[in-house]
Amino acid sequence: MPLSLPGKLDCSAPAFMEEHSACSVPAGSKIAFRETSPSGHESHVPSSEVLEAIENVIKDVLKSLAQKKAPVLTLANRSDWRNIEFKDSVGLQMIPRSTTRQIRSDCPSSAPRFALMLKILSMIYKMVQSNTYATKRDIYYSDTLLFGSQSIVDNIINDISCMLQIPRRSLHILSTTKGFVAGNLSYTEEDGTKVNCTWSATAVTVPSNVQGIKNLISHAKFILIVEKDATFQRLLDDDFCTKLSPCIMITGRGIPDLNTRLMVRKLWDVFQIPIFTLMDADPHGVEIMCIYKYGSVSMSFEAHHLTVPSIKWLGLLPSDLERLNIHKDVLIPFTKQDQNKLASIQKRPYIACQPLWKRELDIMAASKLKAEIQVLTSLSSDYLSRVYLPNKLKFGGWI
Repeated sequence: MPLSLPGKLDCSAPAFMEEHSACSVPAGSKIAFRETSPSGHESHVPSSEVLEAIENVIKDVLKSLAQKKAPVLTLANRSDWRNIEFKDSVGLQMIPRSTTRQIRSDCPSSAPRFALMLKILSMIYKMVQSNTYATKRDIYYSDTLLFGSQSIVDNIINDISCMLQIPRRSLHILSTTKGFVAGNLSYTEEDGTKVNCTWSATAVTVPSNVQGIKNLISHAKFILIVEKDATFQRLLDDDFCTKLSPCIMITGRGIPDLNTRLMVRKLWDVFQIPIFTLMDADPHGVEIMCIYKYGSVSMSFEAHHLTVPSIKWLGLLPSDLERLNIHKDVLIPFTKQDQNKLASIQKRPYIACQPLWKRELDIMAASKLKAEIQVLTSLSSDYLSRVYLPNKLKFGGWI
C-alpha cells in the first residue's frame, strides 16, 4: 500500500525541516573553525591553502630548531568533553577556544608520534601538490613497520585534520567505505560513472568520495538508516524500498564510517526529506543513532558537515517491546558494559532536550533488558517489513 502524503509522514512538516545554521565562531580564536555555507557544507578548501597550512607548521618547527628549542605540535584535545558544546541545530561541536595538547619532540612518550605526524604531513603535501589521493589504508601499507597499526594512522590523520582545521577530503585522504545505499536514488560519481540504486538488485557501496558526487535524483519520500547489514539485506529482499513508498535505505553496518555519515548529510542537504533510524533497542544502537544525529566527540571539529539533527528515532523503541507483547524470554539481559554505556548516554547534553528519548532510555534502564531488531521475527518472519515499519510510518510512531 503506498504511503499517503500528506499525512503522518509529511515532508513539509516543520518537525522535519529543522534549521541547520552554521555556528558563529570568533574570527580571532585560536581554535576557530572555518565558516560553512548556509547548507552546512563547507566548500572545498583550495589546494593552495592546504599547502600553506602545512608549510606554516613546518616553518614553526624550523623556527624552534633555529632557536635551539624542541619543536612541538599543538592541537585541540579532541577527546575531552570539556572542549565540546551541544547546539541543537548542529550537534556536538568543538568550542571556539578549546584546551590544547602538545606533541613534543623532546619527550620519549610523544617523540615517535611527533615524527609520524611530520611523515604523514609530508605525504599529504606531496598528494595535494600532485593532485593524487590515497586512503588511510594506503598510507598505513606504505610502511607498516614504521606506522605500527592502522589505528595509529587513523588517529594521526584526524589529529592533523583538527590541527590544520581542514577537512580530511581536502587533505586528499579518502576513507575506506563499508556502508551500503539502496532504493530510489541515482547520481553521478566524480569520474563520470553513473550509479542507479533504484534498479539494482543489490545494494551499492557508498562512494569513497561523497563530496564529488553530483546530479542526485530521487523521488523518495523518506530515508531509512538501518543499523545492521543483516536487517538492511532483509528489507532489501522484501523489496521494502518500493512496496510501501519510494525511499532510500542506507546502512553503516554498525558504527558508521565517515563516508556513510557524509552520504546521509549529503542526502539531507539535497532532498530535505524525513530521515528515520532503525536500530536495536540497546545502548549500542542508541549510541550509533546519536552519532548520525549529533556526531561524536572525536570528530566534533567536523560537526557542521557530518551531523543531521533532524533525524528521528523510528525503532526499535524500548516501549515497543511492551506494546507488542514481546515475550521476555527472547530479550537479552544487560551486561555491566551495557549499564555503563546507557548511564553515559543519559548524562549527555542532547538527552535533556529530547524528553521522549529520555523516557525511552528510562524504560530501558528500568528493565535492564535489550532487544535486537530480529526479535520481531518472534511475531512473524516478515513482521518488520509487513507490519512494524508500515504502521510506524503511517501513524507517526517515531520520536
